Amino acid sequence: MTVSTYAAKHRLTFAENLCKGCELCVAACPKKVLKMDKTRVNAKGYSPAMCSDIENCIACGICAKICPDSVIKVERDV
Repeated sequence: MTVSTYAAKHRLTFAENLCKGCELCVAACPKKVLKMDKTRVNAKGYSPAMCSDIENCIACGICAKICPDSVIKVERDV
């Protein structure tokens, strides 16, 4: 399983190989810091979600809650 981690004050971890590219997390993010990584594909053949600006992430957890495949893990104040 491929995992990408982005850390600042908060940590977002993506289980990339579980992502099916539905973009629900991208649409739900209030700070618009998530996007699909169009330069790569995962084991399922989809472009995985990624954080493009961790410094502006507020770790609200909406992305993790809306993800139907539990791809995203949000940890606050790490």
